[in-house]
Amino acid sequence: MISNEKKLEIIKEFGRKEGDTGSPEVQVAIFSHRIKELTEHLKQNPKDHASRRGLFMLIGQRKGLLNYLEKKDIERYRSLIEKLQIRR
Repeated sequence: MISNEKKLEIIKEFGRKEGDTGSPEVQVAIFSHRIKELTEHLKQNPKDHASRRGLFMLIGQRKGLLNYLEKKDIERYRSLIEKLQIRR
């Protein structure tokens, strides 16, 4: 789970305007934070297959949003993956 404080920080950093929660940049940033947390959890609990499935689902959702953003606006896409340090 992501805390409300951390989510607000991510929204403030990646949002295009005040209170922006629906833009692809914000959604990808939140997914990326959750993916990092789940990855750390799975390093400590390698037999937690339900969480592993959730991780794969999050990765798929993030990939879909990144594909959408790449088609819509390549410059926003490039700046986002650079800022989040995502391999593509």
